[in-house]
Amino acid sequence: MNDTLLLDPVRILRGPGHSVQRGAVLIHQGVLVGFDDQARQQALDLGIKASPAPDQLVAPCLVDPHSILETPFSGDQETAVSLRHCAAAGGYGQIALLPRSSSSWRDCPERLQGFSLDQDQTASVRLHLWGGFSRGGKADELAPHGDLLEHGAIGLADDDAMVPITLLERGLLLGEMGRCPVLVAPRDPDLQGEGLVREGVETLRAGWPADPITSETLPLSQLLLLHQRHPERQLRLMNLSTAAAVQQLSGCELPPLSSVSWWHLLTDRSMLASSNPGWRVCPSLGGPGDRQQLIQAVQQRTITAVAVHAVPLDAEDMLLPGDQRPAGLSGHHVVLPALWNALVRPGRWTVEDLWQALSFGPSALIDQPSEQLEQGSRRWLLFDPDQGWTISSHTPGAPRAANIPWLGRELQGRVVACGLTC
Repeated sequence: MNDTLLLDPVRILRGPGHSVQRGAVLIHQGVLVGFDDQARQQALDLGIKASPAPDQLVAPCLVDPHSILETPFSGDQETAVSLRHCAAAGGYGQIALLPRSSSSWRDCPERLQGFSLDQDQTASVRLHLWGGFSRGGKADELAPHGDLLEHGAIGLADDDAMVPITLLERGLLLGEMGRCPVLVAPRDPDLQGEGLVREGVETLRAGWPADPITSETLPLSQLLLLHQRHPERQLRLMNLSTAAAVQQLSGCELPPLSSVSWWHLLTDRSMLASSNPGWRVCPSLGGPGDRQQLIQAVQQRTITAVAVHAVPLDAEDMLLPGDQRPAGLSGHHVVLPALWNALVRPGRWTVEDLWQALSFGPSALIDQPSEQLEQGSRRWLLFDPDQGWTISSHTPGAPRAANIPWLGRELQGRVVACGLTC
């Protein structure tokens, strides 16, 4: 797309609390410089003719509250550079990275270096860092929370399982995190055992080991009690995945902010062939009832945010049997069109619902200001809901990872432009 043009008419969503309006937007050299009559006058002065785009949408950038990047600086796998490229192609302006790394757990200040935490907030894809709650992610000793936060961590987290309750409460009582968020996954690996998919008929038919619902609901009960006992802390819940968890959260008078993976809103155990790599995710996929309750909970804002929770895997990983392969999917560029087709196109969600789930809610979860359209800013995206494309590892903006879902599938809707630099 030309980086200087007048979109008129076009649909516009300016930010949280706004509704979608029709109007005009002037983009000049990648910068949003004006709206409506002001944009039309500026375009006239510059000799720019209007480009009608009545079905397209100009909106704020998206935010991913948690993903994993194990090789951030070098190698053939996903790096910070390639991740930013994929993020910009998918309209993501911010990604918060969990502490897991193949070389060193981000549990001390020196391991936060190299990510350019002082990035230009107006022009680039921002990478935030969660600092480790425990040393080495081993969940037996507290990391230096105050030092991590002082040196740029946005909050504290560990991996995709719950920190032992005694260690978690000790950290909350010491309180070095102050009001910074603490992100915890309500998953008990001991209760999950060898289970890969939530218990159910389809799980038995596919031959997968079953993951009991209690592997999520029991740790969630403990976390909700901690949330009540420590209202001065900002406990956050990561990757809820069951209808039972939604019911538990709905029963709280003031529930903690929480997230769900985008894949759990699109897929359940009844929708995938046993050979499909989309089975192998963490937390485990549930049934149709789980998916529908999660969708409703996000729309009603019981669940705060939809996360990408990308876990890049290489080609060798994908050759392993499903029960031996690391869990996870990648592909920030697939998320917006996939959810648009599943929820907005059939009329289940509004555009405002979707941006609350993919941008404004995630900003709240990581305690950052909401993205919004502003004059003089490059933080905008242009989404065409009608442009068709084929998901491929060679698609412009695709990640280096080999675990992109739906390879070869035709998808409708695409981010056709974004003002961000990678």
